[in-house]
This record gives sequence, C-alpha cells and structure tokens, in this order.
Amino acid sequence: MPHLFDPLKLRDVTLPNRIGIPPMCQYSAQDGMAADWHFVHYGSRAVGGAALTIVEATAVVPEGRISPGDLGLWDDRQIEPLARIARFTEAHGGVAAIQLAHAGRKAGVGLGWQAQRSLTPAEGGWTPLAPSPLAFGADYAVPDALDVDAIRLIVAAFAAAARRALAAGFRVAEIHAAHGYLLHQFLSPLSNQRTDSYGGNFDNRSRLVREVVGAVRAVWPEHLPLLIRLSATDWAEGGWNADETVALCRVLKDLGVDLVDVSTAGLVPWAKIPVGTGFQTEFAARIRREADIPTAAVGLITAPEQADHIVRSGQADLVLVGREILRDPYWPLHAAQKLGQATTWPLQYLRAAPPGSVGR
Repeated sequence: MPHLFDPLKLRDVTLPNRIGIPPMCQYSAQDGMAADWHFVHYGSRAVGGAALTIVEATAVVPEGRISPGDLGLWDDRQIEPLARIARFTEAHGGVAAIQLAHAGRKAGVGLGWQAQRSLTPAEGGWTPLAPSPLAFGADYAVPDALDVDAIRLIVAAFAAAARRALAAGFRVAEIHAAHGYLLHQFLSPLSNQRTDSYGGNFDNRSRLVREVVGAVRAVWPEHLPLLIRLSATDWAEGGWNADETVALCRVLKDLGVDLVDVSTAGLVPWAKIPVGTGFQTEFAARIRREADIPTAAVGLITAPEQADHIVRSGQADLVLVGREILRDPYWPLHAAQKLGQATTWPLQYLRAAPPGSVGR
C-alpha cells in the first residue's frame, strides 16, 4: 500500500505526497478580493510542504458568500490576486486548488469569529437563497426559494467561476456540496421541501449537484482533476445519509469527478455529531470501497502516524490536515522527519533541515 509521502496521480496532475490543506475560510476579503493576508497565509503553507493547497470557499456570486469577508470569483478583477497565490504555491512544489461555493441559506452572516447570525442590510447583509424558505436557525433569515430560472443562473455561475479559476492558474477545482451550504441544502430532505424536479426523491434532490458538476467539468480541462466536497451524513434523523452519499458518488465518478473530499454535518444546528479523532474517516473508507473512487479524509487528524495509517490501510488516498496546519504551517516537513521519510526543504530554510534533506 502507498504511504503518506508517496505521490498521488489524479489525471495529469501528480501530488508529491498525500498531505493536503483543506479549504478553511479566512474571512479577510473585501468585495471578494484576496488580500495580503491570503497571500501570506497560503504562501507559508505552500513553503511548509503540503502537496495540495485548497483555497477556501470562493463564492460564485456575491450573494453566495458566507460572510462579507469571503473570497469570490464572480468578477474578472478577482482573478489576479488569486493567481498570485496559485503561482507561489506551484513555484514551491505544491499544487494549487480552489473550492467553488454558494452558501445558500447560510449566506450573509458575521465573520467567523463574530456571532453567527444573519446580518441586516445596514450591517452589510442580504437576503439568502435556498431550495425552500426554511431558515437554518433562530438567528438566521428565512431565505427566498429559488425558482428554476435562478437555479440555471447558479449553474452557469459555477461554470464561469471555474473558467476564472483556470485563468488564475489553479490546476485543481473543488465543488463545495457540504456543510449545509446550497448544494447540500438541495441534497437533504431536511432543507429541501420542493415538489418540482429539484425536490422529493433522490434523483431530484441530487439534480443540482449533477448539473453543477456537469457544467464545471465541461469547462474544466480534461487533463485536470475535479474534486467535490460532500457531507456524508447530516447526523440527523430524516436527513442526508451515508447510503445516499455512496450512491451519489457512483454517479459523480461517471460525470468526471476524480476524488471525493469527505466531511459530514453542517446542515442543521441540532445535529448530534460524535466528534473525535478521525471521526469522519470511516465515511471516506466506505465511499472509496463501495463507489470505487479516490477519497480524502478530513477531521481532527493531527498526528503524522495517524495520517500515515489512514493512507497505508486504504481508508483514503489523501489526508487533509486543517487545524494542525493552522497551528504549524510546516507540519508536512515535521511529519516527514517523524516518519523517517525524505522530503525537500526550501533552499532558504535548508540550514534548519534534518541531515540528508535536499533543497528546492
């Protein structure tokens, strides 16, 4: 079996190891534009040795932002600040990816460190959109239900954002269909009460995800990989579940998805989540096994030995390390040292590297 520091090939892109940085919002953009904070944040982690850097949820339309501080790719002016990040990442041996997103009914809330509630228009908020007029929680606005014409515009917006991501130099695109945001809202019966062709049975509830994947794959080059992030379960009775996730992944593989980034939850505030070390890895393993598609595991993965075991035991092909890489941007380099694996260090830092390391 491969190990954590073996390469991973997805279409014509080869990751030099199996460590990735998951999308983690920084809430530091203005009008969707990446700022110096984003460049330094992502750049330091590219230097730290991660093979894949997935830039945070990037809204395909202004009203699709989680907060006013979210990144966006609805305007050509937003390309160059992101291109700077992609160029630096690639120059230091990593692969640059970006997550394309629409927050749906969870849009227009405070920044991540602020109270999570819908902002008023005077505070910079806006009316959210969703499959059905159901608020996420008591402090959230009731969204407007999307009609079919508006849904088609959102599908087109995902494709347009993918074109801009390509122009910015990203070699991997990820579609965000997890954590209770718009595409996940269509998947789950708890948030989707429509009676048209986008609601009701599994095929209808998964229609928008399939349409977005098809539209993005149509503009994303054949030689470049396409990822999707899914919440494998809502952890709530009557919600989206692991059986449906496996069934959807079988379809998405045929539509051109190359790897499933497997997370859970986010749809309803009353979910009962058994949070613990690696608590979501079992879903990545099941999807990999039953849908025959590569997966990424994420969620409280902190130790190099734990990450290596996930890959060696065939539970996932890629390990996404979030909080630990926020604490230590050089976690991949330290993990290689702890596991006795050779890796390359930036030439500027080579004097601090373990004996036998080489520079890049």
